Amino acid sequence: MIPDYTIGTKFLSAGKNPQICTVTDILKTYNSKGELMKTRYETAHDFLGQRVTSSDTIETTIARGIWRLHES
Repeated sequence: MIPDYTIGTKFLSAGKNPQICTVTDILKTYNSKGELMKTRYETAHDFLGQRVTSSDTIETTIARGIWRLHES
């Protein structure tokens, strides 16, 4: 199982013009039995002086972004 990333973790976004993003919140969904169904992360980056947030970032995107950040 992939470990949860903590709030404040920085990573590089995917795409042509990657941005340095930061995890700002952890969103977990549970079913009626109390079992964890999915974990999503809220992330944010700055664009032209504005704070842009995304509330549907998955662990794989963050893992790949951390790898890309350390690679560059």
